[in-house]
Amino acid sequence: MDPLERLLAERACERLIIDFVHRLDLGEPGSVAGLFTEDGSWEWPLPEGDGRRSVGREALRAYFASRPADRLSRRVMSNILVTVTSSDTATATSYFTTYRVDGHESGQGPVPPGPPVQVGQYEDEFRRSAEGTWLLASRRLRLPFGGPTPVRTGTS
Repeated sequence: MDPLERLLAERACERLIIDFVHRLDLGEPGSVAGLFTEDGSWEWPLPEGDGRRSVGREALRAYFASRPADRLSRRVMSNILVTVTSSDTATATSYFTTYRVDGHESGQGPVPPGPPVQVGQYEDEFRRSAEGTWLLASRRLRLPFGGPTPVRTGTS
């Protein structure tokens, strides 16, 4: 693989990482399933999480679309390190910080500042499709820091 091809593969994978969180926070959460391969998987393993695992686009769409409609969240991504392992595969590790509150209604105004509810990392595997598009083959969440999602009450 020449340096330009490697750079383009790295950038495509970085873009998937960012697109994932934008769709969750600002778009249609169920649409993140389209960023995965047909047999793609999402895992939130024990002991850091509650043992969630979804495999396949339909299961992923159902899982992410079940996000509460009154949830307001913003994820901050950093330290994205993509490693191209072949012309059709890559891996990545990236850090995330999640600010989130449930009970938010549009037009309520800003949410009072608070600490993040999660700080962790994503461990990703990517595959290039037959059409040349890079997709997530698997995403595993590691959550060394986390707590419950606060619920917004009132207007303060």
